[in-house]
Amino acid sequence: MNAQADADPETLRLSIDTKATVHVGLYSRGGKSRGIKAVAAWDHDMRPKEKLVPGGILEPVSGKSFLFFGTSNKTSDFMVDGLELWWNERKQALSHIKELVLNMDNGPECSGRRSQFLYRMTAFADMTGLGIRLIYYPPYHSKYNNIERYWAGLEKSWNGYLLESVATVIKRACKFTWRGIAARSILVETVYEKGIKLYGKEKKNLEKRLMRSPSLHWWDISIRPKMVFL
Repeated sequence: MNAQADADPETLRLSIDTKATVHVGLYSRGGKSRGIKAVAAWDHDMRPKEKLVPGGILEPVSGKSFLFFGTSNKTSDFMVDGLELWWNERKQALSHIKELVLNMDNGPECSGRRSQFLYRMTAFADMTGLGIRLIYYPPYHSKYNNIERYWAGLEKSWNGYLLESVATVIKRACKFTWRGIAARSILVETVYEKGIKLYGKEKKNLEKRLMRSPSLHWWDISIRPKMVFL
């Protein structure tokens, strides 16, 4: 599926994921930095005052990346809001694109069973007019998702610095380059509620919008946008 998407000029493949929460403060992260004097840092992160949830969207072919850092919970709404923010910035340059193929790792906030995530994705398809195909990696295979290598590079680049403030985290993320291209990084301050689900008739109506693979029911899902006639 990835090879087909990359070969189609009207399809764009994205690698999407979140990473471990970043504790903001003068904490040691096991990194290294160059300088005459060693950087002094705290050796533990008990009760950090501020935390950031990193979310990322990588375009594997071009190497362009979009990072969004949340101050609330890691939820389905957080992930799709990040996707919408990415699209708002990229839609003019991607006006020729008709379908997005999303590589994900089937985490709890974006799995093929998570009704709120699938509901938000159908709304995204309707809003943009794009076809959406969700391609999940199976358990213990998320390392094949391109953005996992991206996260490893980002951590290596900032672990030698003191991420003492939210502004510093955003600044360090913007300075990270992948294939020579600097990341776009923004802060998302929306408060997200956990545990939102669809039930009964709403869930049944949602399933009617989903085209699930007969053989990979939870791992390969296509969504077509509703046609709107004015």
